[in-house]
Amino acid sequence: MNLVETLRHHRLLAIVRGKDPVAALRTVRTLVEEGIAAVEISLTTADALDVIRQARAELGPDAFLGAGTVRSAADAARAVDAGASYLVTPALVDDLAQYGVPVLMGALTPSEIEAALARGADAVKLFPGSLGGPGYLRALRDPFPEVPFVPVGGVDAQAARDYLAHGALAVGIGSPLVGDAADGGDLDQLRVRAAEFRTVAAGGTP
Repeated sequence: MNLVETLRHHRLLAIVRGKDPVAALRTVRTLVEEGIAAVEISLTTADALDVIRQARAELGPDAFLGAGTVRSAADAARAVDAGASYLVTPALVDDLAQYGVPVLMGALTPSEIEAALARGADAVKLFPGSLGGPGYLRALRDPFPEVPFVPVGGVDAQAARDYLAHGALAVGIGSPLVGDAADGGDLDQLRVRAAEFRTVAAGGTP
């Protein structure tokens, strides 16, 4: 799977994190039904590996379903075994290339970005994006024009629009999209938010 091309096509990466594994699985299913094809399940989710395993069984081998909050090679091994087809880290993590899946590696500063690339990152998760905002991404584009950035952290619909306008490959969205759905909240409201973010990804106004 080509992580960069898939994110370039979808432009949105939904981040599911919750306390209720049944609700988390429903959330993943609903997001995909609503056209948010790229979904990350954080390993901080209750029974995260089971959620990944069940989602993979339901969505099939081609679904763009990944594991997030991967902080070690051991986390990566368990996630890939459960069916994750890519890995997302919050920071620099060593020894992930051995698992043969794409990696979106967390970094913030220019030195960390270089370190992520040296570790074989397919793309850089700019995290926490809220510290610098779209203006910081714009500044990074000059020294790193070829780096595919995915800002994550505090990305609401307006910020998503601005990041994409400033050259982000895609944006990663957690609570502004998912809300409380992964804790058992309203799936109808999740569908409304998904439609809003799809409009943003297509170049519309949130």
